[in-house]
Amino acid sequence: MLASTFICSNAGKSILTEKIFNQLTSLRAVKTYQIQDYFENLYNHSQTLSEDLTVVAAMQEFKTAYRQLEESKVPADFDKKIDTYYQTKFLTKLARTNEGSPVLASYTPKTTAARYLQYHYIAANPNPPGKKLLLDQPGDASSYSRVHARYHPIFRNIVEKYGYYDMFLIDPEGSVVYTVFKEADFTTNLTNGPYKESNLAEAIAAARGANGKGYVKIVDFKPYSPSYGAPAAFIAAPIFNGPEFIGILAFQLPVDKINNVMTGNKHWKQNGLGDSGETYLVGPDYLMRSASRFQIEDPKGHAKTLRSIGTDENTVKKIEEFKTTILLQEVQTKAVKEALFGKQGTQVINDYRDIPVLSSYAPLDIDGLKWAILAEMDVSEAYAPIHSFEKTILIAATLIIALITLVAMSLTAIFVKPIKTLIASARKVGAGEFDAVVKSGSQDEFGELAKSFNQTIDSLRAETQLIEQKNRENEALVLNIFSPAIAKRLKQGDREIADQISNVSVLFSDLERFTKLSQSMSPQEVVGVLNELVTAFDEMTEKYGIEKIKTIGDGYMAVCGLSVPRLDHDKRMVEFASEMLAFVRRFNYEKDLHLDLRIGINSGDVVAGVIGKDKLLYDVWGDTVNTANRLKSACPPGGIFVSQNICDRLRDLYEFEPVGEIQESGKQKLVAWQLKGIQQTVSVPR
Repeated sequence: MLASTFICSNAGKSILTEKIFNQLTSLRAVKTYQIQDYFENLYNHSQTLSEDLTVVAAMQEFKTAYRQLEESKVPADFDKKIDTYYQTKFLTKLARTNEGSPVLASYTPKTTAARYLQYHYIAANPNPPGKKLLLDQPGDASSYSRVHARYHPIFRNIVEKYGYYDMFLIDPEGSVVYTVFKEADFTTNLTNGPYKESNLAEAIAAARGANGKGYVKIVDFKPYSPSYGAPAAFIAAPIFNGPEFIGILAFQLPVDKINNVMTGNKHWKQNGLGDSGETYLVGPDYLMRSASRFQIEDPKGHAKTLRSIGTDENTVKKIEEFKTTILLQEVQTKAVKEALFGKQGTQVINDYRDIPVLSSYAPLDIDGLKWAILAEMDVSEAYAPIHSFEKTILIAATLIIALITLVAMSLTAIFVKPIKTLIASARKVGAGEFDAVVKSGSQDEFGELAKSFNQTIDSLRAETQLIEQKNRENEALVLNIFSPAIAKRLKQGDREIADQISNVSVLFSDLERFTKLSQSMSPQEVVGVLNELVTAFDEMTEKYGIEKIKTIGDGYMAVCGLSVPRLDHDKRMVEFASEMLAFVRRFNYEKDLHLDLRIGINSGDVVAGVIGKDKLLYDVWGDTVNTANRLKSACPPGGIFVSQNICDRLRDLYEFEPVGEIQESGKQKLVAWQLKGIQQTVSVPR
């Protein structure tokens, strides 16, 4: 039942996942079409209006009237009232969202026309901030105000009907000669004014560089200071009067319009997104370009979630201040990265709240914008029906298992009695009593089982005796291969034998001219010669308390002081080496051969251990071993090379002759000494 529950749960989860992914992908496709269609309409509308004769005429008249105001005089009280407005209305609110304290002189208008118009349309405008667009005619009798009174109601109507945030007319020099909303960017110069680094200035610069009609530039969202640092995106198109470039038409895009598309006018449930689903946009900087559902529905809960995952406190405060996540909420998830890379697909990921979600993602194809669009739903909500199913099945399974258990316990007593007898005998066998016998008078299956059990005991008794014999043979074999200490550890089951051992002597030897000899002899003769030599060397190791490590071809390696510490390990090794040479000379005399040995000896610290899994080998490593090998390689036939430390310890007992430094490419220099008087040390038949 548990297995069936698991299989059904996984199958249901797979089907449900596919269904929700399909639903999210369909919704994402719809939102993609709506957003792309919206921007296409913006593009076409901006292009059409930039060629509209009313806009062309307004651009010319506003530009002319604006330049006429440069000749007017601005009373001192105008500047004072402008400064008061900036200090009390604009800079105070801007300081809450910008880092640092804004400087008044950096934002106030500088030219005569700018100061004149900002006084009448902003500072002296009786309407509060956000409502300045309601003023058609300030009553100053200027030609600019007459033009404004004629065109402003038309343009205000366009902004309100098409849902734009603001509309701008900018002259070729970059001066904003008209806006509908009358924010702080009105009359400023986007080439050298306080907002020259804004994305509106970027859009204007692109439009000024256009070669003709029909060009439209869209720039991505950035914080826009005239709107108190709120996120703003712009679309701009050049205005031509015939072949003459006379200005630029620009619109500030409405955030609410994009949010309405992505949130379905905040009707997430009606759109099939349940309690946790949402669709949103992300830019190339991994910041949102539309609002988060969770910030809209529960601003305090969303802020708490952001703080819990370590979001910067300044960012959280800005989200609370602006009441939006656009350009503030970072979404650097795997789905976003793949979408910005141009891929589309579906995955289960952790979203920007670090909560598992089902995510459907794709890049957004809008000219001038590199955005990603995502549709997501929490895994917990998506899999809620499966969890309910699992809970129901588990409760039912628990009740059924309890019932079956009670019935089984009742029936057990009937069947288990004959088995208890068998169990008792099996326990005796387990304790080592192989003479246990099961007696059963029945002729049923239990009788057959008792008979088979007794036969098994007989076989087991014979096998045990055979195993004991083989174990004795194996122990003898291990003692022939390894030292008693290592053999004992292997017998105890220690398979990772590795020891750091100090104060040992290592000997390497090679048989000179053996390879040449083997070419003139049969394989049996070669093996016989080598076996006789190695056997003699092995007997010498026992005599001097030395351990043979291995033979490699005609090479021989031995260590003294490895398993059993020896204070005179180096002396024993030198005497062993001398006797090896003496034996080889006697062997040559007896066999009429011309073999010789090259021997290297060094002492120091080594690492010893058993390597291999099925075929075990006891070996030693370290610089001490490598140095002995190098001494052997550099030694002439019939000689014994020792290292500096061997020479230092035994110079009072033996005579050593300096050889000099042994140099090999890529290795450190090595000082070698040769043992002298070898002929006198051993007795060689003449």
